[in-house]
Amino acid sequence: MSPDVDLTVPKPGRHALRDWLLALDNQLFEFAAERHWPAAEPVLPRLSRSANHGVLWFATAAAMAASRTPRGRRAAARGLASLSLASLTINTLGKRSVRRTRPVLDPVPLVRQLKRQPITTSFPSGHSASAAAFATGVALESPNWGAVVAPVAFSVAMSRVYTGVHFPSDVLAGAALGAGAAFAVRGMVPTRAQSLPSARHRADVPALPDGVGLVVVANTASGNGDRARALRAALPAAEVVESEPADVPAELEKAAARARALGVCGGDGTVNAAAEVALRHGLPLAVLPGGTLNHFAYDLGIEGVRDLSRAVQQGEGVRVDAARFACGTKEGIFLNTCSLGVYPELVRERERWSHLIGGWSAGVLAALRVVRTDRHPLEAEFRGKARPLWLLFAGNGTYHRMGLTPGRRLDLADGQLDVRVVHGGRRPALRLLSAALAGPLTRSPAHAAVQVGRLHLASVAPGTLLAYDGEVTEVEGEVTLEKLPEALTVYRPTSEN
Repeated sequence: MSPDVDLTVPKPGRHALRDWLLALDNQLFEFAAERHWPAAEPVLPRLSRSANHGVLWFATAAAMAASRTPRGRRAAARGLASLSLASLTINTLGKRSVRRTRPVLDPVPLVRQLKRQPITTSFPSGHSASAAAFATGVALESPNWGAVVAPVAFSVAMSRVYTGVHFPSDVLAGAALGAGAAFAVRGMVPTRAQSLPSARHRADVPALPDGVGLVVVANTASGNGDRARALRAALPAAEVVESEPADVPAELEKAAARARALGVCGGDGTVNAAAEVALRHGLPLAVLPGGTLNHFAYDLGIEGVRDLSRAVQQGEGVRVDAARFACGTKEGIFLNTCSLGVYPELVRERERWSHLIGGWSAGVLAALRVVRTDRHPLEAEFRGKARPLWLLFAGNGTYHRMGLTPGRRLDLADGQLDVRVVHGGRRPALRLLSAALAGPLTRSPAHAAVQVGRLHLASVAPGTLLAYDGEVTEVEGEVTLEKLPEALTVYRPTSEN
C-alpha cells in the first residue's frame, strides 16, 4: 500500500461521508503503523501499560501532592476528580454506545504490540480520555503543573495508536471527552482562580521595586528558613528579620518604625499580631503564608513568594475587613475566626499535645478529650435571651462550604460577622456533629446561623475561654464582637497573571 493518505472527499450523503471517515481513519492507522518512530519503541509501549487502570495518574498525583504546595495538592485532586468522571462516562456510556471492533494488528510491528491486548470495544479510547481529563484538570488549577503533565498525557494518547489498540478517531474522541469531563468538574467545583476574593476594594499601596522599604518578620518556629531565603531572592532589597516566637511582637514594632510596608511570614497567630501592628501604625501589610493552616493568606489569594513579590513590586493591594473583640479592658482583633465554648478548649488541648505527637494527631486527641469530658454548656445572653451554648463561632466575613469540605471566604470585605451557634442540650458530641454535617443550613433545633455587623454577649461566666486566630484567652461578663470594615490594607495581586 502507498504511504500517502487519500483525502478525496466523497459526494454529499450521510452514508458516503461516514464510509469516507472510516476509510480515512483506517488509512491513518496504517500510515502510522508503517512509519518508523525514532526512540518510541522502548518508551511508548511501557508508557501505555503504565496508564492501565489509571496507575500512572495516581502516581503522578501522589508526586504532586508530595510537593507540599497548596496549588500542587489542589491540582492533583482536581486531576483525579476529572479522571474519575471521564472513566465513569466512558465505561457506562461511551463503550456501550459505539461497539467498534479493535484495529487489525497485521500492519503493526510485533515489537510495538502489547503483550496483553484489550478485550473491550475500541471507541472511544479510555486511556486517552483519562490522560486528557487528568492533564486538563491539573492545568485548570495550575498551569505550571499542567505544562509538566501535558507531554506525558499526549504521549499516552499517541501510544494507543502506536501500539495498535486504537484508531486515531478513538483517541481524538477519548481526549475530547476527557477534556470535557475536566471542564464539567470545574463547573461543579470552581478552581481557586475562579473563586479568588473580590478585588473591587482596591487600595493605593506603594510599589516597592525589589522590595525596597519592605521589612518582613519571619517566625522561625514555623520552619520558615526556606521561605525567608526564597523571599530574599525574589525581593533582594527587602529586609527579612527571622525571629523566635517570643520576640515576634517586639520585632514587629521595631519593623513598623522603619518600614514603608510591614511584612510577616508565619501562621495565623503571627499574622494576627502583624495585622494589629499594621493597623496601629497605618501601614500596608504583606503576608507570606508560613504556618500550618494559613487561612487568611490563602483566602486572600497569596500562596507563596511569587504571588507576594509580584503584588509588592507592582503595587497591587486591597482593603479588607478586620474584626474586634472586647471584654472590659481586654480586647484584640481577629482576621479569621473568634469562638467561645467547646472550640477554644479544643485549641488549648491541641496546643498541649502538638509538640509531642504532631499537629494532626494532637487535634484528634484534643477532640476526643473535649467531647468525652463531662461538662456543662456555656451560659450567655445572646440576642436578648439567656441561652445555653455548646459553641459560638464568629467568622470575619461569610464562610462558604460545599458538603464536608473546609469553608473559605470569597469576599474579605463584606462587612459581616458570620455567626454560627450550637445550642446547649444533651449529647454535645451529637449536636456538634450534626452542625458540622449540615454546614450552612440554619433551620435546626441544634444550631443556627446569622450574619451581623455586631454581636453582644452578656452574663458570660468567669473563666470562659475565647479563641481567636489560633490564640486563646479568658473572658467574663460582657463580650462584644464587631466588624472594622475595610480597616486593613494588604498586598495581593489584583490583575490577571
